[in-house]
Amino acid sequence: MIAQTIQLALAPVFMLVAIGNILNLLTARLSRVVDRARALQEKYAGTEGSEHDMVVLEIRTVDRRIRLIGQAMRLLVLSGLFIGITVFLLFLEELLGAEVRVIAAGTFIAALSLLMVGLVLFLRETQVAAASLRIPRDFLELDRQI
Repeated sequence: MIAQTIQLALAPVFMLVAIGNILNLLTARLSRVVDRARALQEKYAGTEGSEHDMVVLEIRTVDRRIRLIGQAMRLLVLSGLFIGITVFLLFLEELLGAEVRVIAAGTFIAALSLLMVGLVLFLRETQVAAASLRIPRDFLELDRQI
């Protein structure tokens, strides 16, 4: 019977591995965004006029990205905790004979829900990042013939 429980626990464990990989990716993104934020903060005091406005706009974008990544990471960590609880409940049921499958199903559904919302936030962060990478129209000088 314990072999069946181990087999049943494999799907949540694979999900836990995927969550770990996504967290690793988000951590790397957060590191780059924080580095950019520090560089912008140093640049902030030495700018004026339209250049200062551009720095402020980028600081706002970086701040938004940091918040989105942080929210996504929190949800993914919670999802991982719910996966752990699910696996724990499956083994508890096997070892003690307690009827906890419904609770285990609920924790797994909660984990999936948290994962999906975390992925939506990750998608939103990538959209914000991509939008901020667009070249400002002022630099394109579209009114000039070159």
